[in-house]
This record gives sequence, C-alpha cells and structure tokens, in this order.
Amino acid sequence: MNDSVYVGNAGVDAALDRGWLLGHFKDGSDPRHSEDVEIKWGVHPPGDERAVWVTAEERTALLVLIKGRFRVELPGRSVLLAEQGDYVVWGRGVDHSWYAEEESVVLTVRWPSVAGYKVVEENDSARVSG
Repeated sequence: MNDSVYVGNAGVDAALDRGWLLGHFKDGSDPRHSEDVEIKWGVHPPGDERAVWVTAEERTALLVLIKGRFRVELPGRSVLLAEQGDYVVWGRGVDHSWYAEEESVVLTVRWPSVAGYKVVEENDSARVSG
C-alpha cells in the first residue's frame, strides 16, 4: 500500500467533513492534506443558503456546477449557474454568499488553503468561510 495515494468517492467522503475533500484541515499524513488548495464537493437541497455572507476573503475560488441550479451572490452581482459545467471565479477580497434554487451539486476549489476559516455553527465563534 502506498501512503501517498488515496482513492475515495466524493459523495461519501464529503459527508464526513462538511463537504471538504482536500485542504490544510486534513491530517498531515493524509494525501489529501494541502496548504496550497482546498476542494469541496457540495451537495445542497433546494432552498439551502449561507446564513451570512463571507467577508474579508483571503482566497481565490472557482465554483463549478455539476447539477442543479445554484446562485452565487457577489457584491453588486448575482450569478446563476444553470447548466452543467457553468462556473464562476472570484478573487481575494470579494465577499460572497450562495443559494441553491434546486437540489444542486457543486465543486469548489479555493486557493491557498488558509487555516482559521470555518463555517460558524451555533455556539461557535469561528470565522465564516465559503
């Protein structure tokens, strides 16, 4: 067995870590650990939305629609991803939010992988992340 190889299923593995498949938050011995990039397989039921906007973003992001109808909100602009393969890229400093108009699956790639970002859960004081 080669410890530098990991084989998995995005749908199964994503459910174990809030959708995240790769990034700084994986154990250092895991081949999915990266300080350079984060990858998320997001599965969203209809009507799912961010509770609050992400602000003070320090990363660049690419979000690709796999299936469904997904809206990304950016300052002064709303981007609808409606066809498989539609995507949006935004850079550092661009606040954002999102809303699943239909059941949606999206693939998000962010770089670099920055420690300290996390979705704020109830009774959690961590910084908000996309």
